[in-house]
Amino acid sequence: MWEYEHGIETGATPEAIWRLWADVDNWSAWNAEIEKIEISGPFTAGARITMTPPGDDPIVLRITEARPDELFVDEARFGDLLLRTVHRIEPIDHDRIRVVYRMEITGPGADEAGARIGPGITADWPDTMASLVELALR
Repeated sequence: MWEYEHGIETGATPEAIWRLWADVDNWSAWNAEIEKIEISGPFTAGARITMTPPGDDPIVLRITEARPDELFVDEARFGDLLLRTVHRIEPIDHDRIRVVYRMEITGPGADEAGARIGPGITADWPDTMASLVELALR
């Protein structure tokens, strides 16, 4: 298994972060790595998100878990590899939270494949998460 995690602390509320996450059609407002995005229905487990990075092919994600104001998990399959990303909100104290993204790549050859593709996928996370929390604070 290959894994990577990044977190950022903020004074934004869990509800503000969740509103931005659940508004999939507007993810490009805080994620520069999205050229086009569509969701198959409400932001709940079972929904499919088709996300197209600039100049790349569309990626299909499936939401496998969604707990409002707490977390959502999406998964993408590439052959035998499963890319699972957990997006969670951790309370720190009464006016601070930590927003954490965690990617796990599993399947045959995941260590090698993850080392090859994982850093490219997660490279923008610090900037994306900074934009997310900045927008949530407005």
